[in-house]
Amino acid sequence: EVQLVESGGGLVQAGGSLRLSCAASGFSFDDYAIGWFRQAPGKEREGVSCISGRIGLTHYADSVKGRFTISSDNAKNMVYLQMNSLQPEDTAVYYCAALRSTYYCSNYGQYDHWGQGTQVTVSS
Repeated sequence: EVQLVESGGGLVQAGGSLRLSCAASGFSFDDYAIGWFRQAPGKEREGVSCISGRIGLTHYADSVKGRFTISSDNAKNMVYLQMNSLQPEDTAVYYCAALRSTYYCSNYGQYDHWGQGTQVTVSS
């Protein structure tokens, strides 16, 4: 059974940093892509960043390029999202999700396994 557990959310001031972690189990990282998504109140969920398990191909939404960095530790089945220069508009519940995909990860609409989410709040 695919399981994903996020951690690392919290309250931070604008300009600060947080690192989110996603602990994955029940599948081989080589066969899956892991994505980070976020959903702010009253807004649709959006794909923020993703990484393919086998080759480490990454993708970032324009809104976070240059500020967020995704990485993985395949030996530990962990994926991280380092978020720097956070702004109030980054406030949202952040989810990690998994998609069976060997090489590509940016087909955000197809992710079908989800964690429970972690709240990130950025104060101005």
